[in-house]
Amino acid sequence: MKNNRMTLQDIANLAGLNKMTVSRYLRDPNQVSARSRELISKIMEENNYIPNRAPEILLNARSKTIGVLIPSFRNQIFADVLAGIESVTSAHQYQTLIANYEYDPDREEREVLNLLSYNIDGLILTGRQHTDRMVQYLRASGIPVAELMDVSGQPLDIQVGFDNEKAAWEMTTAFLDSGKRQIAFFGSMDDPRDLSRYRGTQNALAAHGLEPYHLAPKTISSVSLGRQMFQQMRQQRPDIDAVFCTNDDLAVGVLLECQAQNISVPGELAIAGFHGLEIGRARLQKVASVVTPRFEIGQVASELLLKRLAGKDVPESVNVGYQIYYGDTL
Repeated sequence: MKNNRMTLQDIANLAGLNKMTVSRYLRDPNQVSARSRELISKIMEENNYIPNRAPEILLNARSKTIGVLIPSFRNQIFADVLAGIESVTSAHQYQTLIANYEYDPDREEREVLNLLSYNIDGLILTGRQHTDRMVQYLRASGIPVAELMDVSGQPLDIQVGFDNEKAAWEMTTAFLDSGKRQIAFFGSMDDPRDLSRYRGTQNALAAHGLEPYHLAPKTISSVSLGRQMFQQMRQQRPDIDAVFCTNDDLAVGVLLECQAQNISVPGELAIAGFHGLEIGRARLQKVASVVTPRFEIGQVASELLLKRLAGKDVPESVNVGYQIYYGDTL
């Protein structure tokens, strides 16, 4: 593992440039020539160099700051996660630096490097799909890292969440128990969590010799998107009698479209969502959903990071569970 505490002079020496050129590059890469940019970038990457933008913080001193990275500010499920994080960090006089990456692994890598440059004490990630280079930077940093919202696979360090695949299996089984057989799964971003839920749906149906109809537009979920996906499904598969959505806003969109088309719910079509958002329960006909404890997930993750920073042992994985809410649409 290379030392990420190199000085600007170290980089300049390795690149065969002067220190001022490296300094200009760090302020704005466009201020130096293309050749210099290539040389400096190569040296930084080879040595996992993280520029320190907080020189007032003494080397190896605590910054009392936790970095938080979420997939999108437009996805409402992360508001509760952030509230849970803040409830713990603020009580312990820690600040949070929050960034989003719009479900783009390359942008996630850039945002993580940016957060590390502020000498953060710990990092909270809300995804499990990372670039190899990002993982290298995190391991070189030596800080504790928590990954949220799932508990499958091998974590980078600490994981806090629930079993998405099992939750989807249980909800799909509830559809089957109610007599439904032609079941659709509506994904959104087709990210690892979406895919885990789809696998759970597939597995539950496979036990009955059935296969799901699958739509995944690779865009952020919304009520209007749910309506559009339902319209597309009705054109292609009018025989579908149940729709399982990866988020409640999609499920509400499906419900609204059923009401607009005078389709009986759950008689003709059963509907379920995921996360137990308020939008799904605000209507007279409440949407069935997998209720996830997002506030608790943020709380637990923050507590584990602070315990690790205090030198205490913490579990590698914490499953906070979920609840199946049957509502009025299943």
